[in-house]
Amino acid sequence: MSHSRPADEAAIQAVLVDSYKAWEAGDAAGMVANYATDATAIMTGSLRDSRDVIRENMALAFAGPLKGSSTSNKQLSLRFVGRDAAIVISESGILFPGQTEVPDTGKVNATWVFEKRDGQWLIAAYHNSPVLAPGQ
Repeated sequence: MSHSRPADEAAIQAVLVDSYKAWEAGDAAGMVANYATDATAIMTGSLRDSRDVIRENMALAFAGPLKGSSTSNKQLSLRFVGRDAAIVISESGILFPGQTEVPDTGKVNATWVFEKRDGQWLIAAYHNSPVLAPGQ
């Protein structure tokens, strides 16, 4: 039995690319367009427990400290869990205006949980944690 799922992998990649592009445009609604309504996002110090809450928080951030920012993302793995779930692991970070690379202190390891609902891949959960220097 083959574990290759190129169509599903491409659909998941498209969701991520659309979310990254919306971030770069400062478009909070676009950034969460492919999040499940009951999605969760956990980042240092915060739990956002629905797509609407994630969108509201991102809109505030895009109008404030994240204005003009983009993201840097290096996918480390993608694996399927059953027929309708997938986990993507990436090393990510925020690029602020004028930056061309994310400083080591700004990098995070991110976990994206995807669920296929009604034939569409959606982000069901996101979590990140700072990347630590070796030995920490």
